[in-house]
Amino acid sequence: MFGLFGKNKPVKVRGNSGERKYGVAAKNVKELIKKGCQLLQLPPSGARVCLYEDGTIVTEEFFPTLPDNSELVLLSKGQTWSGVLGDIGQLLSTDRHADALIEAAKDLLSDEKSPKRRKVLSDLLQNLEERADAESREEDEDWFNGVDARFKTKSAYMKHNCESRIRGYMREVNDTTKSIQKAKVKAEFLKTSQCLVEMLKNDKYNGNYFDRTEKESGRLCTKEGWFTCQGAFDEELCRSLHSINPYGSRESRIVFSTWNLDHRIEKKRTIIPALLDVLQNHKTADINLDYVYQLLFTRANLKLVHIACHNKGAHNLLCDTGKMLRAGKNAGKAKQATRGKKRRLI
Repeated sequence: MFGLFGKNKPVKVRGNSGERKYGVAAKNVKELIKKGCQLLQLPPSGARVCLYEDGTIVTEEFFPTLPDNSELVLLSKGQTWSGVLGDIGQLLSTDRHADALIEAAKDLLSDEKSPKRRKVLSDLLQNLEERADAESREEDEDWFNGVDARFKTKSAYMKHNCESRIRGYMREVNDTTKSIQKAKVKAEFLKTSQCLVEMLKNDKYNGNYFDRTEKESGRLCTKEGWFTCQGAFDEELCRSLHSINPYGSRESRIVFSTWNLDHRIEKKRTIIPALLDVLQNHKTADINLDYVYQLLFTRANLKLVHIACHNKGAHNLLCDTGKMLRAGKNAGKAKQATRGKKRRLI
């Protein structure tokens, strides 16, 4: 509280773009700005001071309450400061500081005891050492270690990875035919499966979801290859803010294989049984294939989730029975038949 008694308060001052800090002692903000501008060679007109950590402007009333040696940023007219996050952003936006950041992160990690801070430093170190910008096998041979030679680019492999997952869902649908007892139902289910396969072929098995070279509307990642966990099936967002860039390193590519394309309305527990139920009294021509396709194979019902956010318990979400049948003549007959059954029950 030195400022309240007219005594000098020691603070550390730096400029908006420079990294060097200067120790300055001042009785008030006016004196601090005068001394700071002389040190940093900035015009005093319109200059102001803010907190380094969050950009809060330091007023004359606020200044006496600052702890000694607080870190401040001196801004000239027209300059802004968004806080320490903005400083980190500047560092990460250029390769000029990459080596220094890596060494600093390693030094901090060796002495850090807090699990949370160790996690942050580990993630930072991993991201700094990754090569997400490289795309071809020639540019990043280590990334392709264990990847079939036919894949020449990261995007091609990631697209194939997504296609393989979707093909796996289709295989699960086909496997259901083994347990169907009624011949007519089994025949219609096979027809429905064949129609779904053709739809998948037309959409190239939705491999674009993992391909960073696709248009933004068709992919689940940024153009750099970053994927963000979309949270558990019953949540809007991931509470832990999980993210990963499988394009960055071989290790990240492998870890990404543990992330799931999770069905909100469950495939085996709900969608396939609902389809079977409808086919007991209807033909494939009556089925709303677009709706079934969306539930099984598209982002309309799929969420990309980190393994920790993958809830393997029952989701207790149901298909919209009103959408299982096609609108029109066939659906109308189905409604009439249903109403007739209800009347007979009464």
